[in-house]
Formats: sequence, structure tokens, C-alpha cells
Amino acid sequence: MVIEKFTNFLINNAREYGTSDIHILPNKENYGIYFRLNGRMEQQYSVSIEEGSRIISYFKYLANLDVGERRRPQSGSLSYECAKNEFQDLRLSTIANFQGRESLVIRLLEIKTEMILEKSTLLPQELKIMKKFIDYKSGLILFSGPVNSGKTTTMYELVRNRMKHSKMQVISIEDPVEIKEDKFLQIQVNEKAGNTYENSLKASLRHHPDVIIVGEIRDEETARMAIRGALTGHLIIASIHAKNAEGVIARMNELGISLEMLQQTILAIVFQKLLPIYCELCEEDCQIYCTHHSIHNKRAALYDVLTSEEFQKINRESVKEFKIERPRSFNQLLRKVLVYGFISEKTYYQYYIP
Repeated sequence: MVIEKFTNFLINNAREYGTSDIHILPNKENYGIYFRLNGRMEQQYSVSIEEGSRIISYFKYLANLDVGERRRPQSGSLSYECAKNEFQDLRLSTIANFQGRESLVIRLLEIKTEMILEKSTLLPQELKIMKKFIDYKSGLILFSGPVNSGKTTTMYELVRNRMKHSKMQVISIEDPVEIKEDKFLQIQVNEKAGNTYENSLKASLRHHPDVIIVGEIRDEETARMAIRGALTGHLIIASIHAKNAEGVIARMNELGISLEMLQQTILAIVFQKLLPIYCELCEEDCQIYCTHHSIHNKRAALYDVLTSEEFQKINRESVKEFKIERPRSFNQLLRKVLVYGFISEKTYYQYYIP
């Protein structure tokens, strides 16, 4: 096997299928190569231990990682030339098992994507609410959801839609930049160079943009700067990890932001997940090789939007006990799309939030 040719085939094959991640994992007798397709890992190829090790070493070499180091986890990135003048941004992560055999996960970052949110949304009402808040001049909109749930795509598309009607300056701060957008001033976080989320956000506020997109609120300093930006007349759109919409409040409290301060700044909290679509032909989740739904439409987003109006009614006790009753919470909306036949019963129980 010619490693260079196979890796090129592998990356182009993954792009063709709309794969988010390639997993190269050691088994007892060989290496399995898996694509993460529509949220599920599916094995595509199997290669020998020797070939798998050579593939991993080749990618490490391309990303300027230490090829000789196989015990210590490593991470890196590169711009891979798939074809003449056509590049794919990749993020690499290696970890060795107890036998010293390395595994490699390759994240394929989106070069540029534009989509119609209405066509990728299960229930349009929440999308209408989000579009209303994105037109505000100032305030804070927080997005949450699992990894690879489409948060960045949703944030970008909402801002793009607003830019169709008015000229704006938009700054995005990300680690790394996942979607390349020429209309935005995109800043990539580089902590080794001192370019942290906090410092980048502080500098961005001095630049007086209309909208700032923050890839992730990770620490107290970034959380405080996001609040400050919202209070000083900027529209801040950021993501933060939490179990559900209510969990975002608790997470911000943990980062030192009081409920009262959130009530002054929050426009909306959006929690989202990408759900596999039920297919009448497959009689289950639409399979990767089924043509009933196109390759990029086998999953759709379900949004739970906690609005500022609902937020004002929340008190400290309800946040502590996670007892915030809402008519359109995520689980209730999940039940609705099940009744409508958009998802399977299996998917309902998999994505239900206990």
C-alpha cells in the first residue's frame, strides 16, 4: 500500500461522505478505520498493524508532530492538499493504548459552509425566535449542546442572515477557526503566543464591532468579558458547555456570573442537538447509503430556546434545584417530534435528557 495515495483517498472519501471525524484505532490483530457519520461511528476499512502505524506516522509528519514519540498524547493541525489548489483543514489527536499502539483521530474542519437553517430544523418556531434576537443591537446569546451538534454553523448562519439586510463588522474568536468566512474578521486563539480568549475578546471590544462570536466560554475571565461586552452595547454570541438550557445558568454561576447580572444581559439561551431523521424506506434512522435523504440531510437540529422573558421569572432556588418549568423545554419538544414521526422511538430515548 502506497501511504501517500491511501491517505489522499481517505481524506477525499471522508469529505465526499460529509464525515466530521476519522478514527484510526488499534484492534487485537489490525487497525480499524472509522468515519463518524451523522453522529455514529461506522467502520469503513481495515488495515494491518504495520500499515496503520505507517498511516499515523505519515499524518504526524505532515502536522510537524514528533514521529518518534508514541507514548505521549500529541495534538496538531495542518492544511491538507486534497487536489490541486484545494485544501482541507485537519485537526489531529493521538493517544497510545497500554500496549503502546497509537490511535489517531482526525477532525475535518469545514472550509466554508452555507446552509438554509429552515431546511435543517425540525421545528421552525424556535428558529423564528432566534432570528428575532439576532437583530438586537446589544445583549448576550448563549448556545450550548454536545460536541458536533452544529452550534458554530447555527451561530454563523444567523449572523450571515442578518448581514444580508445591513452592513456590519463581525469578529469571531475561535479555537480553532472551524468555518472560514471572508465577511468576518476571524481570530484564532493561540494560548502559547498569549492570544487567549480573554485577551482576544478584550481587544475585540476596543475594535467596536457590531457582533462578536466567541467560540467557547471556558473560564471566569472570558465569562466576565462577555458580560462586559453585552453591557457596553455589543451583541455577543457565545457557546458554553452544559447539559441543557437550564444548565447554562448554573455553569455561568459557577464561572462567577450572578443570576442578576445574567438577567441584565441575556437575550436567549439556545440548547441544540442534531437528531437522526426517521426514514420510511430504512424503517429506522436514515442509513448512510440510503438515497431517500441526501448525505447532508440525514440529521436535523432540535432547538430549545430559553427567552429573556422566561429568564426574568427564574429565581435562585429554581436554578439550584433545576426546577424550571417551561412549555417548550427540550424534552417536551423531543416528544413532539417523535409524535410527528420525525424521529424513531429509539432516538427519543437516546436523546432524552434525564
